[in-house]
Amino acid sequence: MDSRKLKILSAVVDEYILKGEPVGSKAIMNYVSASSATIRNEMAELEKQGYLEQPHTSAGRVPTYKGYRLYVDSLMEKNPLSASEMSIIDEMFPTEFTSEDELVDSATTVLAEITKCAAVASNTSPRFSVISKLEVIPTGKRMYVLLMITSNGSIKNKVCRLEFDLTNEQLEFLGEFIAQNLEGMAVNDISEEMLEHLEVALGTYMVTLSPLIAEIYNMSQEMSGRKVKVAGETNLIARSEYSQNEIISFLENRTEIARFLDESFSGLHVMFSPETDSFVINNSSLITSPYSKKGRQIGTLGLIGPMRIDYRRFIPYLEYMTGKITELISGDDEEDIH
Repeated sequence: MDSRKLKILSAVVDEYILKGEPVGSKAIMNYVSASSATIRNEMAELEKQGYLEQPHTSAGRVPTYKGYRLYVDSLMEKNPLSASEMSIIDEMFPTEFTSEDELVDSATTVLAEITKCAAVASNTSPRFSVISKLEVIPTGKRMYVLLMITSNGSIKNKVCRLEFDLTNEQLEFLGEFIAQNLEGMAVNDISEEMLEHLEVALGTYMVTLSPLIAEIYNMSQEMSGRKVKVAGETNLIARSEYSQNEIISFLENRTEIARFLDESFSGLHVMFSPETDSFVINNSSLITSPYSKKGRQIGTLGLIGPMRIDYRRFIPYLEYMTGKITELISGDDEEDIH
């Protein structure tokens, strides 16, 4: 596609996002140095190629999702946030938070308020998380702390009270058993069937050590659970172009939302509803951006709105906010208890 067609397509998308009305050739003359007839011909070609469509024969043209895709991937110039916009976001963020979940929940609410769209967030899929460290620490008479650290930076501990004190020999055996059978394993691969297998594999230590193995299984189940936050649902429900049933059905399906958020594992991601059958809100888009803790991605923040969304403005909002989350949780020395 030549540069003039690309400029025209970009101009159509910008005008349509701004005004919400089909765009005619005269409006494009403000963007491109060409006659109205030339622009009409180029727009007709863009329509044949699937980038534009004409809602009515006498109307101008609007972008298709294919046009939006090319625009977002190659043509769009982001509007960087001003110092005042960043300051407003900073003021809306909590200055203190008791957990990472609380911070992410607040950020999701802030994003929905600023964009007037729906905002969603989820912790990283457990399939990307393996047990990197698992320790049993004696803390008192018949009291032991299980400490589990995963590859995505999550930390969980649990205090266990046994019916008896473990000997040094039993603790040494358990440490080696854990290293051989559990460390390096994906958190969500620890099933009830595997638990039974592990308990049998304890052999003569089964009676004394199986309570701790059972607690390790319980911890893995808790850590593998997805946390999904949704804010600003009413922003979408209030839009006349949407089916309320579609919105409610999608936003209530937390598992489906989490699956879409996983798409941003490699960075910022924009998805359009016509590109996937399972994205049930018609004529909509989902923009996602990951956040990290000390270099490791631990979750994703996303924005759901119409395809006619201000990508140039909203993508910088989303990227700034995930950067802000990353900055705050990476500078927080408190343990992350999930």
